[in-house]
Amino acid sequence: MTRAQAIAAVCLLDWIAGDPEWFPHPVRWMGRCTQFAESLLRRLGQSANDELMGGAALTAVLVGASYLGTAKAIAMAYRIGTVTGTATEILLGWTCVASRNLIDESLAVIRALEQEDLARARQRLSRIVGRDTHSLSQTEINRAIIETLAESACDGIVAPLVYMAIGGVPMAMAYKAVNTLDSMIGHADQRYLYFGKAAARLDDVANYLPSRLTALALAAAAGLGSGTSATSAWRIWRRDGGKHKSPNAGQPESAMAGALQVRLGGDNTYSGERITAPLLGAEFEQPKLHHAKRTLKLVAAVSLFTAIAAVVARSLTKESRTSGTYSTAYRFPSLLPK
Repeated sequence: MTRAQAIAAVCLLDWIAGDPEWFPHPVRWMGRCTQFAESLLRRLGQSANDELMGGAALTAVLVGASYLGTAKAIAMAYRIGTVTGTATEILLGWTCVASRNLIDESLAVIRALEQEDLARARQRLSRIVGRDTHSLSQTEINRAIIETLAESACDGIVAPLVYMAIGGVPMAMAYKAVNTLDSMIGHADQRYLYFGKAAARLDDVANYLPSRLTALALAAAAGLGSGTSATSAWRIWRRDGGKHKSPNAGQPESAMAGALQVRLGGDNTYSGERITAPLLGAEFEQPKLHHAKRTLKLVAAVSLFTAIAAVVARSLTKESRTSGTYSTAYRFPSLLPK
């Protein structure tokens, strides 16, 4: 199996199976490791420098272990046999991509809104957003769905496939470690300002290209459907993409605002603290339920575009079979079993 074929198989499995909660997902293990390491590395009264170094060490170890551990696991599986190696590679790659799960979770919120069940919509929304959801209005829920789908299209679809095309499943898994660390400790609040700084900056670097590719894909997808505008998506992206405090989050969100011609951004509450984000597409109307539904179609199109692009890009690159590639563990052969 070539890496291009592995990527195609990963995408197909993701769309068929999604992300069942019973499956032992590596990201959950990354989360537990992060919590355990934080309990060991942080102490009351630590200096800012100690926190910075501790967080940097945690980030380096988890990201490195995710890459090398994945490469080693796949290489060991290929030594057992081609079928075992291929299955292991596809299964691990499957856990890095979240197209089906992202759409399923968002669709559950939309269905609750269609039934005018705000309580259930808020509860389902809390599974996919970091903001407080217990008092959100329907308009705010619509906005949260759209913003989350836009940003998660990068984190859960485009970025993993970009890194899978560049460095195979191990690099995609390393990216998931970066993304997990950022979501857990990469916050600019009092608790994580220093401890999570390395994770936050590494996430900024890792998502720099994928976030812009996501915005570009959203603009392209907007030209294919009714009720969306590719021209507006491009214009708002170029105008508002840099307004967000994050160098990356504003890229796909602004393109989405332009594609749907809705106003995104504004006030959100996190753990009781109100945070104001810049408005994206400020001249447009507030998002309605039909805008949230159109977002699902745009993200599905982005997933398809990215999968095709990753497979084609990998097919055009000279490569050996993945079994041979993984047998050297991406230039770390001494770390593999003899």
